Amino acid sequence: MRKNELRRIFAGGGTALNGWLAIANSYSAELMAHQGFDSVTIDLQHGPVDFAAAVGMLQAISTTPAVPMVRVPHNEPILTLKLLDAGAYGVICPMINSKAEAEALVSSCRYPPRGARSMGPNRAVLYGGADYWQHSNQEVLLFAMIETRQAVKNLADIVSVDGIDGVYVGPSDLGMSMGKTPPTLDPQDAEVLAAIKQICDVTRKHGKFAGVHTDGAKTAVRRFGEGYQLCTILNDARLMANAASAAVREARGQVPQAAAKTY
Repeated sequence: MRKNELRRIFAGGGTALNGWLAIANSYSAELMAHQGFDSVTIDLQHGPVDFAAAVGMLQAISTTPAVPMVRVPHNEPILTLKLLDAGAYGVICPMINSKAEAEALVSSCRYPPRGARSMGPNRAVLYGGADYWQHSNQEVLLFAMIETRQAVKNLADIVSVDGIDGVYVGPSDLGMSMGKTPPTLDPQDAEVLAAIKQICDVTRKHGKFAGVHTDGAKTAVRRFGEGYQLCTILNDARLMANAASAAVREARGQVPQAAAKTY
């Protein structure tokens, strides 16, 4: 089976940059994947991406060395199974708040005896190889999103689950869950920052991987310095909008672009 390059990077003590796709288009997915990201994640939770679009986007990412991943809409087995069968090499699942929910995610994504995933890796065999089913439990990455007070409280139990490889922090939802507004990918509130640090520390202590969404390169570098191993920089739609806005302002001789939105 094709090796998951993120595992090699993390095992060597390295850090990885993750691209994020909100635009339901294989060409834009291919463009993003060619920009040097270590992995690229298709977001099926927020935005217009459906399963059919995701398959084409997975194919596009697969023309590059970037590891193809998905964020599923919900912790349920049907769509998650189909995306794995289509060749996703990593799954980020939102709103995992308990050990039981983490165990349910593992059950959906791992073949027996570790889980209950059924056999039928159609495109996954084309991408991963004929022996995909024999090694996918060891290669495919599972990230539980930690984005609520409850999840932080139950973090040690969540990361103790066999089959969960790591966590992925959604700072905006985490801050809102803690009563902090407006939502932001670069929180300044002391309580939220303490929670983000705690999440990383506890996760790494359990030998699992820590990932987080950020609003740009400066925040990503800071998170890497805090111990996070995987950082996402905004998404394709926001990066395109920011660049277009900056170009328009420059061409009109206006003040450089204002601070980027972080939703």
